[in-house]
Amino acid sequence: MKIIVAIKQVPERDARIRIDANGKWIDLQDVEFNLNESDAYALEEALLLKEAHGGEVVVISAGPERVGKTIREALAKGADRAIHVETADEKELAGYDALGVARLLADAIEEETEQPDLILTGLQSDDLGLGQTGVILAELLGLPHATLILKIEKTGTGIKVLRELEDGWFQNLEMPTPALLTIQSGNTKLRYATLMGIKRAKTKEVRRVTIAELVNADPESKPADPVVTLDQVMLPTKQRTTQLLGGSPAEAAAALVEKLQFEVRAI
Repeated sequence: MKIIVAIKQVPERDARIRIDANGKWIDLQDVEFNLNESDAYALEEALLLKEAHGGEVVVISAGPERVGKTIREALAKGADRAIHVETADEKELAGYDALGVARLLADAIEEETEQPDLILTGLQSDDLGLGQTGVILAELLGLPHATLILKIEKTGTGIKVLRELEDGWFQNLEMPTPALLTIQSGNTKLRYATLMGIKRAKTKEVRRVTIAELVNADPESKPADPVVTLDQVMLPTKQRTTQLLGGSPAEAAAALVEKLQFEVRAI
């Protein structure tokens, strides 16, 4: 069973964020980067399937040279090899929207004639949170897809997946393969890279392909007219408000719980 996992390197969640000079993205100086959380769960699902049924796990990621660190982390956890769509600098990938990035990933996968049984991506990225790259990639590759996946089981004719819906509802689906799934966070326990895994990662294959090479092979990959553009990034404004809840103590407590649950989303 061959599984490709698309992973993304994102700024660390606890990083102190500053907006850059043009107001279109964050200042990346002195920012630490990590593997995107839901992509880590996608990788874990792929490794569990490999351990149960055999096969190969290939990770693919796009970005500058620093992305190599995250790729090596995935290899250290158990992925077999990697494809790095390498950009010349931090800004080269900025001209690509979700459609453009999906085209690059699709071209890199097709160029290698990978023919995977499964492609897994995280549900969404921690930085932009669009949740679009995976489903667009499925459309470009002509694959059936499902989102919000918590569990994957291999069957005789394909796969069976568990989807998380709203209000505590779940859905079981049977799908043919090849297919693409976007993975929800939190259903499994993530593994750590072992010392032996870190040593082995240094010898595993990482194939590097530049955006220029992909664009030359497929002119549609060039981000001439992105469908979505990012005009401005801003930090949320801080404000304090006071609201008095009337009624009896029981009514006030019930109203407080409702606000914490549905407005503040703290419980």
